[in-house]
Amino acid sequence: MLNISDMKANVEEFDIVENPTEIEADVEMKRREARVVRKIDLYLMPTLLILMLLGFLDRGNIGFAASQGMIKDIGLKGKQLNVAVSVFYIFYILAELPSSLLAKRLQYNRVIPGVSLAWGLVCLGNGFIHNFAGLVVCRLLLGLFEGFLFPSMVLMMANYYRREELGYRVSWVYICIAVSSAFGGLIAFAILHMNGLAGYPGWRWLYIIEGAFTVIFSFGCFFLIPKDYQSAWFLNQEDKQIMKHRDDETRAYSGGSGHYKKKDVMMAMADIKTWVYAFNHMFCMTLVYGFSVFLPIILKNGFRYDTKQAQYLAVPVFLWGAIVLTVVGYLSNRYQKKFLATVPTTPFGMAGYAILLAPADKVPVGVRYFACFLITTSIFCCAAGNFAWLSSNTAPEGKRAATVGITLTLCNIGGVISGQIYILDEAPQFLTGHACSLACIVLAAIGWTFLRVLFSRREVWKATARNEGHVREGTEISDRDPSYKYQM
Repeated sequence: MLNISDMKANVEEFDIVENPTEIEADVEMKRREARVVRKIDLYLMPTLLILMLLGFLDRGNIGFAASQGMIKDIGLKGKQLNVAVSVFYIFYILAELPSSLLAKRLQYNRVIPGVSLAWGLVCLGNGFIHNFAGLVVCRLLLGLFEGFLFPSMVLMMANYYRREELGYRVSWVYICIAVSSAFGGLIAFAILHMNGLAGYPGWRWLYIIEGAFTVIFSFGCFFLIPKDYQSAWFLNQEDKQIMKHRDDETRAYSGGSGHYKKKDVMMAMADIKTWVYAFNHMFCMTLVYGFSVFLPIILKNGFRYDTKQAQYLAVPVFLWGAIVLTVVGYLSNRYQKKFLATVPTTPFGMAGYAILLAPADKVPVGVRYFACFLITTSIFCCAAGNFAWLSSNTAPEGKRAATVGITLTLCNIGGVISGQIYILDEAPQFLTGHACSLACIVLAAIGWTFLRVLFSRREVWKATARNEGHVREGTEISDRDPSYKYQM
């Protein structure tokens, strides 16, 4: 006589072999999807990432230009450099909302190359300014045009990648920040040798050459960036059919109407984790923007290196940050442990800023330079990890879109803050900048710890609800529903 266990075993065995054709078809579809995703990674993403790299390069070169003599040449006084750094983010923030509307209306293959061409021309023009007013105008226009890029790029990527695929690709953007800062130092060091060529100082050539390269690459993007996957030059007809299948399954995330509803915004605003993630991202980007722009100035005015040393010594610091982020991002995505990229890396950043806050005459320059490596070990991972964690723990799609919108707005306010905390008159200590940065990383660590506790408690409640049978079924499941499991 069969017992219950034997009956279950027989049923399970029957289920496994019942539809081998369907299982094989599913495996084959996943294999084909993986091949299409690899094509997108190979042909589309490099173009978008190069644009992001150029964008961060063109906005961040003000730090290298300042360390090469721009301050004296155009007569900047007091906190005018800080103002010039911060005003970039005014129009950058204002451009984010219309960018998502215009990108869908005018098509990504026009908007993305178009705004890239525009900011490249502005960057090139920055090489011919003669006063503070000219610098501010260029920074405002640069912020306006660059503000269109990231939202448009993410919306476009959402038409090619599934939700679980998109978060990891977006994290590549933060690798671009670190790499662009490293390249910026390398380019700035090379261009120093052009100082005096045609009567122009090196910092002017920095803007002219980087701006010209952006302009040239932008023209190429009009041909490289497709209107949509149906017109993608790198996909064959079979690939496009697979993309159609993926699009049908993930239409809500890929665009649909392209907008979130009022109820989605209200859901996002009513959830405390939205604000913790958003403020944490503001703290993180204050760190990233501040350190990326002002490191050459810290090395020159704080560590007393000469101009050439300040340029090339910035390179390994940012390169190290890119390497660490690549490794941590891979491990975090591989094991789906988003927490890994945040709190575990914060002690390195805290230690780095603590060393820089110590009296400059008490700490050897080599130790202070090592502190810069500790800082980049942390700050890029924190920013990328926070954004990926947010995306993974927010549902439905409309609520996620609203949460991301709130987060991006606050994070760019961090850009405004970052421009005000490193004050030239405070060299070599830069007390305000390092103290504010240390406070930001401590507050972010507290926020993530709070989120981990919050998610643990919610999971206990959800487990109880599931055991009692309170599971709602449907196509749109909120992250507060018992069936939704948080990633920790």
